[in-house]
Amino acid sequence: MKWKPKFVPFLLLILAILLIGIGGTFFYLSSPVDSKDTKEIEVVIPSGSSTTQIGKILKENHIIRSENMFKLVVKVQKVSSLKASTYLFKKSMNLQEVIASLEKGSTYNPNQIQLTFKEGERITDYAKVIANGTNHTYEEVIALMKDTTYLQTLIAKYWFLTDSILNPNIYYPLEGYLAPETHFFDSKDVSIESIIDTLLKQTEKNLFPYKDLMSKDVHYYMTMASIAELEGTTTENRKMIVGIFENRLSSSMNMGSDVTTYYGLQKDMKRDLTTEEFASVNAYNTRSTTMIGKMPVGPICNPSVSSIEASVSPTKNDYFFFVADKHGKIYYTKTNQEHNQKVQEIKAAGNWIW
Repeated sequence: MKWKPKFVPFLLLILAILLIGIGGTFFYLSSPVDSKDTKEIEVVIPSGSSTTQIGKILKENHIIRSENMFKLVVKVQKVSSLKASTYLFKKSMNLQEVIASLEKGSTYNPNQIQLTFKEGERITDYAKVIANGTNHTYEEVIALMKDTTYLQTLIAKYWFLTDSILNPNIYYPLEGYLAPETHFFDSKDVSIESIIDTLLKQTEKNLFPYKDLMSKDVHYYMTMASIAELEGTTTENRKMIVGIFENRLSSSMNMGSDVTTYYGLQKDMKRDLTTEEFASVNAYNTRSTTMIGKMPVGPICNPSVSSIEASVSPTKNDYFFFVADKHGKIYYTKTNQEHNQKVQEIKAAGNWIW
């Protein structure tokens, strides 16, 4: 049996303790500063920053526990590039996650803005959204949307925009053609043209499934869709309503759509209109006796995909009238007498919209 010095076991114990200590230190210094804190912290890494400078910035923002450990891991792992950018870090991220983010880079843009354009709203509403969220005025937005030269460039670019939108009786040529959606832009300096182009590209995407049919008379379908948007609440009842409007038009009746009257007068639908207002004559008001068998000159709002679908595939029916109560329930009738009776029933029950 070979002789073993008495101090060998002791040295092995010391070595084990050191290794455990080093491992524990590495684990601790690589762990999250606060595993429970998931709040995002904006950290800017300037262009040209060295690994030492980046480590200092991260430590000052309490993203890492140790600058030296950060530099050591970057060196040992031979991380080739830590990208300058603006990051959203969390104290709950460990050192490996932080380094991986720096190596990948960030697409976070602190100047980014969000603009939400809602279904059923008008061009004037959209112009307010743009004015409130960017460095452009309401007047600038409206002026561009009415600029004939600009509109002609859009007509040449998008198949669904035709010369029909240049009709002088149309209030806002792009009404009905700007798809409702939420979009993100780089900053408040985004151009009005870029915003409009983004909305039109969304419209192009929404209309693509119906392109073959709609190409025959896209202005008709978009106008009908805009009316269905405000008259109905679901795809099902919008299809019924479009079917009724088609029955009325084919029977040489006026459409009799109240929502077209409001638009023609540029009134918000917050009160009932007077008899004189309902009889007003303009290219939109389908309650007017001058509009027998006619569609409005153009859309009255920017419709959803649901309403577009209703306009191209209405439900065939034999009704000529409909009315909705304040709860949104729609009643269909075949004659004017039945319609008036239903209106009285709704009012008597206290369910009239006004």
